[in-house]
Amino acid sequence: AIGFAFRDILGNFLAGILLLLTEPFKIGDQIIVGVFEGTVIDIHTRATLIRTYDGRRVVIPNEKLFTESVTVNTARENRRSQYDVGIGVGDDIGRAKELMLDAARKVEGVLADPAPEALVLDLADFAVKIRLMWWTAPPEQINMLRVTDEVLTAVKQTLVANGVDLPFPTQQVLFHDQTDETDGDRARQREGWPAGRGGESPKPRRIVDALRLIATRSHRADDADDAGHGDDNHAEHEQLAPRGDAR
Repeated sequence: AIGFAFRDILGNFLAGILLLLTEPFKIGDQIIVGVFEGTVIDIHTRATLIRTYDGRRVVIPNEKLFTESVTVNTARENRRSQYDVGIGVGDDIGRAKELMLDAARKVEGVLADPAPEALVLDLADFAVKIRLMWWTAPPEQINMLRVTDEVLTAVKQTLVANGVDLPFPTQQVLFHDQTDETDGDRARQREGWPAGRGGESPKPRRIVDALRLIATRSHRADDADDAGHGDDNHAEHEQLAPRGDAR
């Protein structure tokens, strides 16, 4: 057990020496190690200390830093951010791209070189997804968050002001009796429905018409019941009248 303990201590010590010599990161860099992310505040021979963005101190053994992947967010002078924006299927993609790029360029902290880019990412069910990418300097976390906030705010306001739709998830319900008037040529077996008979397309029905028909039938049934009760009362009066005459 003592041998294993000394092996860990020696491994961390050697890893600390190699980290100090190779300098993959330095004090003040912002790094990601496993589930931890923060700013390097000190590098010891046994462990490295980082301060997370919410103010906690994390002690990470140097052997872990030397043997596992470490992301150094501040290794370069600038850093790229991206965000996926969904626009309406019927909107002009080129115009939406230009509006998004123009909004991003006006934000302080967004670099002109490399310039922002907007690329179509996906033709989704309810939206066309466009990925907006921009570069920011300096690459510290607080600055990245501030610039991202301003970019997204500017993009949203610009698109809305210019009539570009920002759709939310929607679902289209197709009824079994949908007809050619609303869904094209049924003879092509769209949606798996059979072709109409006689070469004529049936007229489409609507939910509101069905509800109106149900209400009409219910009203007629109520009227029939009221009429039936009226006839019963009249017959009862006719039966009671002779009894009165008999007395």
